[in-house]
Amino acid sequence: MVWQRQHVLGLADFTPEEYQIVLQTAASFREVLTRPLPKVPTLQGKVVATLFFEASTRTRNSFELAAKRLSADVLNFAPGISSLSKGETILDTARTFLAMGSDLLIIRHAQAGVPQQLAAEISRRGSPTGVLNAGDGLHEHPTQGLLDLFTLCAHLDPERPRLENLQGVKIAIVGDILHSRVARSDIYALLAAGADVHLAGPPTLLPKDFAQLIPGYTLPIHWQLQPALEGSRFVITLRLQQERMGEYLLPSLREYHHLFGITHQRLQLCHPQVKLLHPGPVNRGVELSSDVMEDPGLNLIEQQVTHGVAVRMALLYLMGGGRIPT
Repeated sequence: MVWQRQHVLGLADFTPEEYQIVLQTAASFREVLTRPLPKVPTLQGKVVATLFFEASTRTRNSFELAAKRLSADVLNFAPGISSLSKGETILDTARTFLAMGSDLLIIRHAQAGVPQQLAAEISRRGSPTGVLNAGDGLHEHPTQGLLDLFTLCAHLDPERPRLENLQGVKIAIVGDILHSRVARSDIYALLAAGADVHLAGPPTLLPKDFAQLIPGYTLPIHWQLQPALEGSRFVITLRLQQERMGEYLLPSLREYHHLFGITHQRLQLCHPQVKLLHPGPVNRGVELSSDVMEDPGLNLIEQQVTHGVAVRMALLYLMGGGRIPT
């Protein structure tokens, strides 16, 4: 297997081989993170710049920790105290970090397409610097999709996480799918693994056209929760992104929880060994009841956070020229 991507901008065009490379490499770094000294010198001398034009806690800290665990030098960007306030453009900001010798640029932006524009500029300049999309608008969040994939595969086979672990496994994605870049990346990854993916949410947050998100494939969409949950081995719940919503998409948060909130009672519809995921942050009592959140035997949310570091280490390593582990 050979890694050939300079940039990781989305999962829509990822191949099964590329998914497997990431899973295999992340499994190696998961072991590194359990050591007394969880650090390796594989990116020593490399410069990783995190350009987060949108607020983030989990993703930003996960990337920064991943880079430091690989011994890279990390440059952080904060838009509120940057030259953007003086009229500098996003492209000019990126050029500044390129001029500083950045080997990898991690980009998060509220507008879709910004990482792609920066990657195009880098290609035009003939630069070897890689761009990694940490979430752009309503487009994609590829590292979240990959860490969710790894979490699911590793749960089913801790020793050998691989795509075929999810072949034919029913997985329900529930919530604000319309505004979720995580949902899009999860769908691409899970369908590549051969999972049986079902979408559920209110009609205002789950338009009919999501059924045709993948050309040539029709996704089951449900405007009621029960058919999506029935027999599901995993349930991925999504945050209601109220900051992106217009008015009148929901009657109230209480009504949403009444119809689509995940509770222990509703999970009885699922597979007896059902596990729950959520990309965070969670609106307690809205997407998930508090007792579900506090049930360690039910949810994989903390594992998602831990695996996020391993998966991001894997991508930085691969994009930085590292060898694929055998």
